Amino acid sequence: MREISLDRLRTLVVIVDLGSFAQAARQLNLAPPTISLHVAELETRVGAALLTRARGQVRPTAVGQTLLARARRLLADADQALEDVRRQVAGLTGHVRLGASTGALAHLLPSALAALRRDHPGIDVQVQVLTSQASLARLRDGSLDIGLVALPQSAVKGVKLLPWRRDPILAYVPADWQPPARVTPAWLAARALILNDGSTQLSRVTGEWFAAAGRYPQARIELNYNDAIKSLVAAGYGATLLPQEAGAAELDRRILCRPLRPGLWRALGIAVREHDQERATAHVLAALEHLRQ
Repeated sequence: MREISLDRLRTLVVIVDLGSFAQAARQLNLAPPTISLHVAELETRVGAALLTRARGQVRPTAVGQTLLARARRLLADADQALEDVRRQVAGLTGHVRLGASTGALAHLLPSALAALRRDHPGIDVQVQVLTSQASLARLRDGSLDIGLVALPQSAVKGVKLLPWRRDPILAYVPADWQPPARVTPAWLAARALILNDGSTQLSRVTGEWFAAAGRYPQARIELNYNDAIKSLVAAGYGATLLPQEAGAAELDRRILCRPLRPGLWRALGIAVREHDQERATAHVLAALEHLRQ
């Protein structure tokens, strides 16, 4: 069944508001026969007369009044929809889907989100806790707009990787272990460890650091939640290797933080789709750019 056209409904509203077919034709810039045709099509569609004409004045029938009320709401909704889309295209509003690890969410994103809220309050960032591989997969299938990912990563078709940050990885050790000024793979491998699991880039980087010194330690427990790991270190359960976190809270006094020898770094990148980037996404990327190292 053919749907009712919004143009026909707009014609009906303008005729009633002006009380004249001729005036409606002039306002809508349509020929008078076209105005009459619009009304005839609506009346055929609903199966009843919509307007009456008496003493040169056009008025709605009871059926016409019912359709008129609905028509006004439909037209207002359509106009609002177009305005919402225009604002989104202009970058004034929008929804941006961002994936990141818990560490990045807790210690890097808050300042960027605060700046974004100040400069672009109409943009909503929908944050998801995702591994780097999950972020890249969702960017590829279009269900994510930005991913904060560990580097390096293999090339993904349709996804662009931009270098973002390079943070030192440090040893977090129970204070009563009395660690040296710089922690080596040999010293750390001889002790209980709390490490990230093998699905993470951090696990691969730290594993290579140990292996370069001929050490292959087994973790006492594997976790991917940095605050939980630090709580276990504070309890004396083991030591760990984690990136230095900008903006992190002051360390528990039961934890000592030491640089590594040789030094080790965690590289992060920003992953985005290569094409069809909306302005709202560009605004989020600009806010993240301020955190570039």
